[in-house]
Amino acid sequence: MSMNLLKSKSLETYIIRRLVAFLVLVVGLFSYILTENHWALWDVAIVSGLLSLVLAFSAYRFMYRIMAAFERGLLQIEAVRMEDYNQYAKPEFNKGQVGEFHQELKVLSEQLLTQKSRYDQHAFLVYQLIDQLNTPILVFNQKNQLAYANGAFTLLFDQPWQMYRHGSPKLLGLIKQDDTWQFEADSSSTNQQWQISQSEFIDNAEANLLLVFTNIESALRSSQQNAWQQIIRVMGHEIRNSLTPVSSLAESLSTRTESSRDQKALAVISERCHHLQDFISRYSSLSQKLNLNSQQVSVNQLIDRLKGLFSGFELKVSASVEWLWADQAFLEQVLINLIKNANEAGADKVAMIINETKGQHLIQIIDNGHGFANLENLFVPLFTTKQQGQGIGLSFCRNIIEQHEGSIELINNVDLGVTVSINLPVK
Repeated sequence: MSMNLLKSKSLETYIIRRLVAFLVLVVGLFSYILTENHWALWDVAIVSGLLSLVLAFSAYRFMYRIMAAFERGLLQIEAVRMEDYNQYAKPEFNKGQVGEFHQELKVLSEQLLTQKSRYDQHAFLVYQLIDQLNTPILVFNQKNQLAYANGAFTLLFDQPWQMYRHGSPKLLGLIKQDDTWQFEADSSSTNQQWQISQSEFIDNAEANLLLVFTNIESALRSSQQNAWQQIIRVMGHEIRNSLTPVSSLAESLSTRTESSRDQKALAVISERCHHLQDFISRYSSLSQKLNLNSQQVSVNQLIDRLKGLFSGFELKVSASVEWLWADQAFLEQVLINLIKNANEAGADKVAMIINETKGQHLIQIIDNGHGFANLENLFVPLFTTKQQGQGIGLSFCRNIIEQHEGSIELINNVDLGVTVSINLPVK
């Protein structure tokens, strides 16, 4: 028989072969001794059989104890594989190689438990960070199913993310092309304003896909605001440098002339210089960072103050919430501007509705005026449809609302007037 046939491929086979060989050798030697001592053949067979049973039972116990040491180790390894690091196998032997083997298993379990705790803490911090951000973030598990999203999910789909739990990216209208995610072409046009970036993190030993949605429109608007600010800084500097000496010269000449006609003309020049300087000062503050003092604002008190400011037309207000989170002075100024605009647009009825929807506070101002002929340019600075307007009011309102981390939208009603919708975060 070759060496390859004698070579054992498992510990069990190795032990069994050695024990069988030892048992045969001992029983054979014992039988030979009895035969040499002239024992009867039948007696030899009985004694040899009994000896064989005793030796077989001893061999079984010997093998059982050896294999039990490994089986207990395997049970602990299986527990580790299932991420149960608190299960420890009681070693069959406390000393020697078996004891050392189980001790190493225990140390390994403790190390893996520590690492898992760190991973869990990191995952917990990731989810906390996701919840704090106002940009939509979606988490897909290893099965490509929606596992989590933050409150800003409603900005994409107008519903809580739980309505789409376990949904696939395809269900959400998302496709991956050239290693980048995007909305399908037939999805809502409003979704085209989002740029999608992807990342991954480990949670529960699984790789999770993280999709972060960035509002491109907001970024483009910020770029436009920076450009307008730069233009205004240059214009303001040049205009002020020109108007200041003209105004001073007009006032100086007005004191020297005795002609009432000349004095009136110079007064007009001086007044228009001051008007232009005031306009430049007010316009330059359109997109500046405001020092907001956000706090709880009583809706009832806000309604009472607004009703006290307007008369001559019908102002109806209804509210289903008691508090708003905003800077009271700036929010009042926005609402005053919008109601005043409605009245100037020919509205004799204005309704203001305040409630909570989709996790945000919604303020709607609805009028029955003549509406807007061009909605696309409403927030463009210097654009106005009023004969005496300066194109500042709506831009100023949007700047205030966006610095509250909210949004403002104007749409023409089907019949008459305009609906202004202001969304503010709930704190």
